[in-house]
Amino acid sequence: MYKEFKMELAGRTLKVDVGRVAAQANGAVLMHYGDTCVLSTATASTKPRDGIDFFPLSVEYNERLYSVGKIPGGFNKREGKPTENAILTDRVIDRPMRPLFPKDYRNDVTLENLVLSVDQDCSPELCAMLGSAIAATISDIPFDGPIATTQVGLVNGEMVFNPTASEKESSDLSLTVASTRDKVIMIEAGANEVPEDKMLEAIFAAHSLNQEIIAFIDTIVIECGKEKHEYESCAIPEELFEKIKEIVPPSEMEEAVFTDEKQVREANIRAITEKLEAAFAENEEWLSVLSEAIYQYQKKTVRKMILKDHKRPDGRAIDEIRPLAAEIDLIPRVHGSAMFTRGQTQICTITTLAPLAEAQKLDGLDEAETSKRYMHHYNFPSYSVGETRPSRGPGRREIGHGALAERALIPVLPTEADFPYAIRTVSETFESNGSTSQASVCASSMSLMAAGVPIKAAVAGISAGLVTGDTDDDYLVLTDIQGLEDFFGDMDFKVAGTHKGITAIQMDIKIHGLTNAIITEAIAATKKARTYILDEVMAKAIDTPRPEVGEFAPKIIQMQIDPSQIGEVVGQRGKTINAIIEQTGVKIDINDDGFVSICGLDPESMEKARKIITLILMEFEAGMVLEGKIVSIKEFGAFVEFAPGKEGMVHISKLAKHRVDRVEDVVNIGDMVKVVCLGKDKMGRLSFSIKDVAQ
Repeated sequence: MYKEFKMELAGRTLKVDVGRVAAQANGAVLMHYGDTCVLSTATASTKPRDGIDFFPLSVEYNERLYSVGKIPGGFNKREGKPTENAILTDRVIDRPMRPLFPKDYRNDVTLENLVLSVDQDCSPELCAMLGSAIAATISDIPFDGPIATTQVGLVNGEMVFNPTASEKESSDLSLTVASTRDKVIMIEAGANEVPEDKMLEAIFAAHSLNQEIIAFIDTIVIECGKEKHEYESCAIPEELFEKIKEIVPPSEMEEAVFTDEKQVREANIRAITEKLEAAFAENEEWLSVLSEAIYQYQKKTVRKMILKDHKRPDGRAIDEIRPLAAEIDLIPRVHGSAMFTRGQTQICTITTLAPLAEAQKLDGLDEAETSKRYMHHYNFPSYSVGETRPSRGPGRREIGHGALAERALIPVLPTEADFPYAIRTVSETFESNGSTSQASVCASSMSLMAAGVPIKAAVAGISAGLVTGDTDDDYLVLTDIQGLEDFFGDMDFKVAGTHKGITAIQMDIKIHGLTNAIITEAIAATKKARTYILDEVMAKAIDTPRPEVGEFAPKIIQMQIDPSQIGEVVGQRGKTINAIIEQTGVKIDINDDGFVSICGLDPESMEKARKIITLILMEFEAGMVLEGKIVSIKEFGAFVEFAPGKEGMVHISKLAKHRVDRVEDVVNIGDMVKVVCLGKDKMGRLSFSIKDVAQ
């Protein structure tokens, strides 16, 4: 039965249609926010997938260009692989919802979102986040919802909820907060150095608005919610745990995991695994779940050590950062390079500078953003964790980490007018044991400065972890978590920023949300650690951007021309500008405002190109002496080219002081000659002379 539900949300109407479409899905809603329309569905398999020890959740955000009245480019004229924005939206939907499914649930679940129509003032991503949560909550799939999501902007110091397109352009904050009834379960933010107290205020305000949305979702569930289906639990038998503890006492497991060397720990666990496999060789049922049982045993051991004994696996204090190191210029000939090491996490970032013409072109649903001049890419090869697997290109994790570091650094980049370059930073993971994304922020910040990019301030990143007990007050926030603490802990709270404030946040958790106290403590802990990294490590490697780009980086000189003169420089079908490029070997970019960027490695060639453009736009006056090349000869005179597309004529009577019968007796095509401008003739045409040039 079709039912419609409405609420006013941030000054616009949010409408949810239930039972109108996709009736065969376990749960489906047609979301409307303004004129934005997204179909969100939740489906689950009837049986668990065999042979897995994880919850198989898939999230898809499918962009369709018809939603903004466009036909896809390319030969096929249809959508191809997901855009980066679609992948990042998948991740931001997945992160708050995954913890709310049962931990022992092994049925395949797919949350799919189809963007049907886009109103630029009403975010389709927000509709998908809300739609996925509602679809799962009203379905018969076991899900401990509802949750709600709010976006927050900061315009002229004032908070704006679910900002419009124009508000986003002028906002100093792009914050997304997801909440359960009681707690915050996901935070994602990009910010222009927003102070910690202002960020906390925005997070808590979004959480408050989320409670209104949850109350609205409750009314939908009352009328349309299905009874949750029974499922086959994949929990580990308690009998197996007890038997494992007899063979491997807790003290032995503590000794196995209590080391700061990842390889030593893994060797210890391998030895324990082999011991248990031998003990249970005759019990196939237990052998099939032994790996998961050992994982959970490790998890309980590590959590108990941290929470009850205040002992971390590598022996650090709760707020202690692993050993740090930073260096620059380790890679020759590249435009900029830096390496940042934190414990067994090591990132090397290489910076490349190029003309603005090499900025990345975007073909997505956001009409306001068609290109970006700063690109951050992150690579995570298998050798960085001591494994072997073929490279299949960047996955969702790599794209997500790259986007997070990119978001952290954008606020400190110079404007195009101040630094007319396209910029690419690539973070190569040399070694990984926790929070490589934040190490890539540190390495990239130094690499940009080493490349001569005049960033406003250095940016550092750090991650805080969490271990919780049985009550909301029983918890410990950990500074600088390593891989084991991430795997077995409850939170990965990544914060990047400058001395002045926060530039990016990404929070992943495995529990049903965080209290305000935990969020406040985590942000304070990351602020303290970030300040230490900036002052005591990064600043000692490089504290300010280099005054100029390096020897092997392209150089750029800029000039401003009247926008009405752009056509003269470009010429018909690009003929003029291509001729300049061919003559000088430089690259030339001209934007619609008349900013001309001349890019090259040879200063003389760049200056030659600048002079040619100046000459093309010059208004010739009587008395000017110019040099040009003879490009055409007629019976009545010779034509001289001063610059591509800029010519003048020397009448035969002005070729020499003596009488000239044939033009070829004085000049030939290709000759370089000096001429003086005589002004305009009776026909209003400019006239030039060779014989009247002062000797």
